[in-house]
Formats: sequence, C-alpha cells, structure tokens
Amino acid sequence: MRLIGNIIWLLLGGLLSALGWVLAGIIWCITIFGIPVGLQCFKFASISLNPFGKEIRYEGGAVSFLLNIIWFLVSGIELAIPNFVIGLLFCVTIVGIPFGLQFFKIARLALCPFGAVVERVNTF
Repeated sequence: MRLIGNIIWLLLGGLLSALGWVLAGIIWCITIFGIPVGLQCFKFASISLNPFGKEIRYEGGAVSFLLNIIWFLVSGIELAIPNFVIGLLFCVTIVGIPFGLQFFKIARLALCPFGAVVERVNTF
C-alpha cells in the first residue's frame, strides 16, 4: 500500500514539493557556510518524494535550534506555506486526507528541519 501511496503522491504534488527542496538546496550550496544546509535540503527532497511509510522524530540541541532559527527566516516559510496550503486543499475531500496529512508532515519539516530524524515505519 505504501508503494501505491507514494506513486500517487508523486503525481499529485510530491514532485513539486521535492523540486522546492532541491531549489533551496542549490541556493544554500552557493556559499561555503550553506553547504551543510544545502545537503540537508537534498536529503529532505528525497523524503518529499516518498513520504508514506516514514515517520519524523525530532531530537536536537542548541546547534539545531540556532540553525532552525536561521533556516526559518531564510527558507523555512517559503517551503512551508505552499505545502500547508496544498495539504489544506487535499483535506477537503475524504480521499485526499492521507495526502493532505503527508503535506502537513513536509510543511512541519520545512519549518524545523534540523534535529529531525527520519525513521522508516514497518507496517504489515
């Protein structure tokens, strides 16, 4: 079921969400200081391509907190708002609720990506 959800996800907006992460990663990688942030963006682009079956757990310390503040001001809002709006649009219908929840998960990740740990959920 996870595979079918991820395929439909790509067609219904997941690809656009991943492209936003890739664009942010390219912009961050322009400077030496931003390369670690850009690499994190590329990692989250792959998560945005197939979010079903993955869970995000937040751990972090002072460094993650400081990076999240910088991220929020520079790129976080620009990535979170479109994902949140698309999630709201999908939640209008009953069939779209699982996809809307995935967009909300990506929007939350877009606000605070540092200190986030992605785990694969094994559901049978």
